[in-house]
Amino acid sequence: MIDDIDRMILRLLQDDGRMTVTALASEVGLTVAPCHRRLRDLEQAGVVSGYRAVLDGPKVGLAFQALVFVTLKDRQNMRAFEEEVTGIPEIVEASRLFGEPDFLLKVMAADLPRYQEFYDDVLVGLAGVEKLTSTIVMKSLKGAGGIPV
Repeated sequence: MIDDIDRMILRLLQDDGRMTVTALASEVGLTVAPCHRRLRDLEQAGVVSGYRAVLDGPKVGLAFQALVFVTLKDRQNMRAFEEEVTGIPEIVEASRLFGEPDFLLKVMAADLPRYQEFYDDVLVGLAGVEKLTSTIVMKSLKGAGGIPV
């Protein structure tokens, strides 16, 4: 069961995943040992599933984003499609949806010509694809930030 102190730890880590346990303990009003134990328990329970750096796409040459709605021909290709998608680095987010379309993909590329190449060479060849509909992201207002805990 996650209590208020655990929630505070999670909020702080979502803001700064590099925060030391000492700083974390100070912020939540614990000593280092019990704070470390709580953090380890949250990690072992899978509540904290990992740590990563958040990168600025345009600064690493990935200024183009597209949202791609995917409709499959039939449900027989669902698992194959999901497995393929998870192994493609240009697809940075993938969600299976209820109803139509079946999936929403977020794709990053250097520019429109690179995206078109990716679309033609990769997306149209994914297992079971019947229809792809792309929309270009004009401006990102809020990234995939933390969840409200």
